[in-house]
Amino acid sequence: MYPDVDYSMLNFTTPFELLVATILSAQSTDVRVNKVTKVMFADMNTPEEFAKADIKTIENYIRTVGIYKNKAKNISATSKILYNDYNSEVPADIKELMKLPGVGRKTANVVASNAFGIPAIAVDTHVFRVANRLGLASAKNVEKTEDQLMKNIPKERWRKTHHQLITHGRAICKARNPLCEECNMKITCEYYRREND
Repeated sequence: MYPDVDYSMLNFTTPFELLVATILSAQSTDVRVNKVTKVMFADMNTPEEFAKADIKTIENYIRTVGIYKNKAKNISATSKILYNDYNSEVPADIKELMKLPGVGRKTANVVASNAFGIPAIAVDTHVFRVANRLGLASAKNVEKTEDQLMKNIPKERWRKTHHQLITHGRAICKARNPLCEECNMKITCEYYRREND
């Protein structure tokens, strides 16, 4: 259904920009984040610049993004660590990324996959919902969903499948009122079978 899926809905030119954008994307839309980062990255876009910026300056840029005070704190702290301990380089390792403030498994997977091409499946709300509805996973939380998807999908397809699941979740398999009648997957979809038995 989505052979030419867009690999990143967030706009970025460097791994660091993607890291910041992904931290901002929690409980926010990619559209909102892209508006914020377009302005912010034009003024500052390196770990050094963010590390040296006043926290209020960061807050002012990201004020329209949800939980902005907490995100500003995490972005500032992460930037300082990258600047001081990593020579301003974003690590291309999921475990190393997860040591950074504000970086959980999903964010680390997004950065590893989209910035470095490392096979990973980031389980956001769309991936969680669609994977479990289709029967690609049968899990109660994102960690188990990720584990099951990694077992059920060939590693070389993780990156693309992750983006296909997000795209499907946004376009068809919506949280409320999924467009099941328009879905090409309904013949194999466990959710559709359950709802229409």
